[in-house]
Amino acid sequence: MTTTPVSACWSKRLLEVFADRPEFGLNFDPSHLLWQGINPALFLEDFIDRVYHVHMKDVAVTLDDRSGLLGSHIDFGDWRRGWNFRSLGHGDVNFEEIIRVLNRHNYQGPLSVEWEDSGMEREYGGAEAAAFVRKCDFAPSDIKFDDAMASKKD
Repeated sequence: MTTTPVSACWSKRLLEVFADRPEFGLNFDPSHLLWQGINPALFLEDFIDRVYHVHMKDVAVTLDDRSGLLGSHIDFGDWRRGWNFRSLGHGDVNFEEIIRVLNRHNYQGPLSVEWEDSGMEREYGGAEAAAFVRKCDFAPSDIKFDDAMASKKD
């Protein structure tokens, strides 16, 4: 199985070329989508049938009228960048929406922490990130709310 992080337009074209190859799938990484201006949950919804792996990685977009998205010449972690990777829960990724999409489509693959926060001590951040994944990886409901609240007649 091959996985690769990609953006929406490229993904669509790539999957059209490899449509007959089920072993070709995507590594979903919401952090890269977000800084590119792509809604990760919508991307996931569009490509869920080819998502084979999910990176749990956060990013903060900090455009301040001085920085831009293409500041790749500036080191990661530098406050002058327009975006930086953050430990899970410390950035702008809406992980609840991502988990809801995964649950809706019965995703059973891995949720792996890819930790790259230059502003946080690694062992502390790694442990916190693992706890964050356990907390936000909730199971879907097996009953509709209305059905659960309906009174049963004897």
